[in-house]
Amino acid sequence: MGYGNPGRLDDGLGPAFAERIQALDIPGVTVDADYQLCVEDAAALARHDLVLFADAAVEGPEPFELQPLQARHTGLGFSSHSLSAGALLGLAQELFGAAPRAFLLGIRGYDFNAFGERLSERAQANLDAAVAHLEPLLRDGFAAASS
Repeated sequence: MGYGNPGRLDDGLGPAFAERIQALDIPGVTVDADYQLCVEDAAALARHDLVLFADAAVEGPEPFELQPLQARHTGLGFSSHSLSAGALLGLAQELFGAAPRAFLLGIRGYDFNAFGERLSERAQANLDAAVAHLEPLLRDGFAAASS
């Protein structure tokens, strides 16, 4: 699941990653993308054994960082609309009894302070590196990744 705003330059790295993975047409892999994670996404997550969240990283290691992700159980208010990946996992567990293995992919971006539907050259290179690294893991069901 890639998320971020493609209209805010490198913030679109998550959806760009989702688009690239979708184009690979990997058997058994479903892909979704949106501007943000919402409570409605909990039902979709509950149908999977493994979930990979992809988002732009404002800081952190280059070209990307891949980390195991644990469910966070936080109370939701009536007006909750956008959630963190950990909170969304917690919601899927609370509502549907689902506990998929999950990973968070932070792809390093650089240009977030303007409008435009393009990635910076450096962010594009980081996206390429992330796809190259994740494709074999996705094809193997993350068998090689530690939990």
